[in-house]
Amino acid sequence: MRIHALLLGAISLTGATAASIPAPDPNGKYWLNTSSISLAFIPYGASITNLLLPDKHGNLLDIVAGYDNATAYTLDAAHPHFGSVPGRYANRIKNSTFSIFDEDGTETKYHVTPNENNGLNTLHGGPDGWDYRNFSVVAYTPSSSITFSIVDPDGKEGFPGEVVSYITYTVSNSTWDIKMVALATTKATPIMLSSHTYWNLDGFELDDALGHELYMPFAGMRVGVDGILIPTGEVLGNERGGINDFWSRPKKIGEAFGNDTKENGLEGNCGTGCTGYDNCYIHSLRPSPPSLSQSWRDPSQMVARLSSPHSGIKLEVYSDQDAFQMYSCNQQKGDVPLKWTQGTDTLRTIPKYGCVVLEVQDWIDGINHPEWGRTSKQVFKPGGDPYVLQARYVFGVDK
Repeated sequence: MRIHALLLGAISLTGATAASIPAPDPNGKYWLNTSSISLAFIPYGASITNLLLPDKHGNLLDIVAGYDNATAYTLDAAHPHFGSVPGRYANRIKNSTFSIFDEDGTETKYHVTPNENNGLNTLHGGPDGWDYRNFSVVAYTPSSSITFSIVDPDGKEGFPGEVVSYITYTVSNSTWDIKMVALATTKATPIMLSSHTYWNLDGFELDDALGHELYMPFAGMRVGVDGILIPTGEVLGNERGGINDFWSRPKKIGEAFGNDTKENGLEGNCGTGCTGYDNCYIHSLRPSPPSLSQSWRDPSQMVARLSSPHSGIKLEVYSDQDAFQMYSCNQQKGDVPLKWTQGTDTLRTIPKYGCVVLEVQDWIDGINHPEWGRTSKQVFKPGGDPYVLQARYVFGVDK
């Protein structure tokens, strides 16, 4: 209980307490409303389910993917991680294994539950990771914030030690703030979280999101991966003018799709047989910084801007994390229904390339690459500093 109290104090909870938390709406959603934006969340995966704001014509658009009812999240066997907090370790773990070293250098090897590529690796914490579970709502003020909590027990999915975590979402005017805090209570353990939100700034009014413009001014490098998106240990430069260059200028996500995808390298860029993006971009000021472990930016600076000329809606992302996964929804097949707040008479499902996932996080699979110098940012011990992720999403409209 002392650890729980310390975490609660660290994230400065305000508003309603657990004993007086207002009930969700009939669809199981908790809404946060300002005069500019409205957001809805559910305990399952501490997920965002709706985000509504007016476009340049004054039409109200819902710009995140999800389901109309909270129950639907537990029924979809495909489980696309809509709007959730994947944990306790986001993204992929090679061979579903990692080692943790004691202060005296003693190595302890761990094997976590695989759930991808026929058992070759673990994705987003395993088959019963955090975004398959219901968090508790511990504080909720409809005009400003909601906080979810989860206690992940020792040995769950093979991860060592108990982890206690609090996820706080706060809204003010046209801004959505995220703070994720997690504490290892009994054993050293890897922790890396993220927000796995699927964006479509047109509210799915068009056939795809390839016309969205993306700018990542610090994304000079990316993590090299193999055909199943497992890091190889390479750190690659995103050369100016190349398909992964989103740092030298803003460009449409689909800009390279009009060219010969085999010739320019877009085919296979997101894995074997995949055309598009599913890449971990590293924040740096140039493609080849002298120190891989050194941060090259001020956390208060914008790390990404996504905008749509169709709706005029733009999203600026600020983060204290040193990497950024961008996924262009290459695996969507038109079999996931849109919400009643989205789409058109003819477009009622999410098409291939119909959305963009932007994940603030650290370097993926850093626990298996000590040469990157990420251990202190990904492995946490009892009595040490907590894991903390902070991100800010600022919304606007260009008319």
